[in-house]
Amino acid sequence: MAVYSMTGYAGAASEPPAGTAAVSVEARSVNGRFLDLALRLPDELRGLEPALRELLTAQFRRGKIELRVNTAREVEGAVPMPATEQLNRLAHVQSAVTGWLSDARPLSVNEVLHWCRAAAPADKLDGPAMDAARRCVQGLREARAREGARLVAMLLERVARLRELAAQAEPLLPQVVQRQQARFMERWNEALATVQAAASVPAQALHERAMGEAASYAIRIDVAEELSRLRSHLDEIERLLEAGGELGKRLEFLIQELQREANTLGSKSAALELTTIAVEMKVAIEQMREQVQNIE
Repeated sequence: MAVYSMTGYAGAASEPPAGTAAVSVEARSVNGRFLDLALRLPDELRGLEPALRELLTAQFRRGKIELRVNTAREVEGAVPMPATEQLNRLAHVQSAVTGWLSDARPLSVNEVLHWCRAAAPADKLDGPAMDAARRCVQGLREARAREGARLVAMLLERVARLRELAAQAEPLLPQVVQRQQARFMERWNEALATVQAAASVPAQALHERAMGEAASYAIRIDVAEELSRLRSHLDEIERLLEAGGELGKRLEFLIQELQREANTLGSKSAALELTTIAVEMKVAIEQMREQVQNIE
């Protein structure tokens, strides 16, 4: 199943017979937490709003979508030729009016065309409008699918980058723990040297206490568990992207979890190398978060 972006554009137009109005439909879509529809319809097509809403809700689940329908007569039919019957009727009416009101001015060409156009039967535009809307909505769905494929490629690149950073961090963990334990013991021994003369506690007990504190400190700065959870989240993101469908909200949750693991890694980091890796992880995760916000 494809992954769909919430960003896209599409347009379609009907092909009316000469002299009738043409119908064009445009659809624009941007990201949104829910499905938000805005329809812009001419007065003669207001009755199509329920059908158009149903058409859109059947195809999309999230995003702010604007659907605009326009009608315009073809250039060659912009000035319709009045029917002979209409002109005869207007001439009869004008003759009757001037017979009673001698000061009444004759009808102008513009007035004649206006009355003939108002009396002409309205074009049947519902069918062409719905046909153009269906093609436009399908085009919008395809555009969102193409954009979604690009987003998936970008996200997979960031996932690969995070795996690379995790792989760089893992070999550093034993060295960092040993280094910090050694520093802890040095400071512990320095502190004991200043008070050992006055201390009544046996040296063996102090040594055991120091080793216990060093072990506890090593546990606090160990980030192996965070790296394991980070990899697990990356596995789930890859699985969702491969499955496709409506996964935007689930991806947003996983991005939050990735951010939490990267923050913990940075806060527990006891070496410059791990701090640098944590910062690069946060940059990649933030880039993922920006892209995930556009996924349906």
